[in-house]
Amino acid sequence: MKTKVEKINSLESVLEKILVDKTVRTNTVTKSLEYFFPIYFHRYMEYETAPFHEDMFRILEDDQIKLAVIVAFRGSAKSTIITTAYVLWSILGVQQRKFIVICGQTEQKARQYLLNIKNQLLHNELLRKDLGPFEEEKNNLGNATALIIKRLNVKIMISSVEQSIRGMRHDEHRPDLIILDDIEDINSVKTREGRDKAFNWLTGEVIPAGSKRTRIIAVGNLLHEDSVLKRLQKKIEGGEMERMRGVYREYPIVDAKGNALWPGKYPTAEDVEMEREKTMNEVAWYREYMLQIITTDEQIVIPEWIHFYDNMPADGLRSICIGVDLAVSEKSSADCTAIVVGYVFGTGKNLKIYIQEHPYNKRSSFPVHAEYIKGLVAREKMMHSRVKLYIEDVGYQKALIQYFESKKYDVEGVPTGRTDKAARLRLTTPLLKDARVLFPEKGAEELIDQLLGFGKEKHDDLADAFAILALKIIENNPIQSTGILIG
Repeated sequence: MKTKVEKINSLESVLEKILVDKTVRTNTVTKSLEYFFPIYFHRYMEYETAPFHEDMFRILEDDQIKLAVIVAFRGSAKSTIITTAYVLWSILGVQQRKFIVICGQTEQKARQYLLNIKNQLLHNELLRKDLGPFEEEKNNLGNATALIIKRLNVKIMISSVEQSIRGMRHDEHRPDLIILDDIEDINSVKTREGRDKAFNWLTGEVIPAGSKRTRIIAVGNLLHEDSVLKRLQKKIEGGEMERMRGVYREYPIVDAKGNALWPGKYPTAEDVEMEREKTMNEVAWYREYMLQIITTDEQIVIPEWIHFYDNMPADGLRSICIGVDLAVSEKSSADCTAIVVGYVFGTGKNLKIYIQEHPYNKRSSFPVHAEYIKGLVAREKMMHSRVKLYIEDVGYQKALIQYFESKKYDVEGVPTGRTDKAARLRLTTPLLKDARVLFPEKGAEELIDQLLGFGKEKHDDLADAFAILALKIIENNPIQSTGILIG
């Protein structure tokens, strides 16, 4: 293996030949993005490239990788490398792409990517001299959504989230390279509905638009634990993308030891600190430079407070409690009836509540909900003789309480008085922080989403049923938790 000095000397020797010999240069750059970039984009190289750039080049050059997700800090040159340099190299180099689609969060953002590419084709003299000419079909530059290079029979098209690209072709070519650059923003990830919409667009429109040869490169920042990039990460790391040889990379401004990932740009810790001061926003610094998912001030429950369990204890189950938030309207815009089940182990400081998977969250009539609860209680009694129902005691929900009282169920109405849902949920946070409430690894995703997105998600019924359940359990088992007496 070559030493670093040997690699530098070898690189300098090759670069010297490349600079003076056009034939050597064109043969080299068409085979290597790592050489293509410094030769034709040297004006963008104010600082020496970093090892993470080399890693990005290797990923982009490897045509066997059909899905790559790259998250890098602001100012890392990721967009220049991927949405401009790589797009051009994929056309002019060995990959020989013919139909490229670049997707942005909005068409306006995506149009800028197309303008950057066109600017290189028009004004990068060395690129034009070596690999041109680049005659294009005429169109209105201000409103252009596509660029066609006649000689190469190449089309570069832009799109935005929710636009359909499925079924599109350029002559006989389906999209063979799809770039996703910042397809989400803070507002779009606030609700599960918004996150689902972006992911469903990806799986329903983007992926089916390609062929076996198609590569998908996703670039952006981490805005939410359930964002498109995080969902792709989970699928890649969970082994669901092996056939696509999926790759996920994160490049924060500093590594775990505090060393700058780009020493050429940030040679000292003071340089990193100066960049931080220039940002003048701690949330932006941690989100866009450190690649940490930062919650907003109004968020009641944060991801760090969600703790999971693999298996429940073999013995020691004290009771099974069921929290119910009833709704009876079947309209699609109405709230859902939510039912959350918790298994209670231990007492006092040893208390643990194990939330059960697949909580009920549906719209239906009063009789349907009542029959479901009866069946649920019967099933749970097979696990423990004591099954307690906690039902919010407000409005028409009183009828459900009275119904189960008449049937001799262990049921208790939970009056909420003037306490709103947000206040109730806040009272549960000491339990969450102290890991006294545990969630299943799978099967409680919707409940967790409502807890994390409370106030932003369209519905909060599961979150309220959870609060009713947790607070009644604690009321009957008062404990001292992080300095707050609950009960």
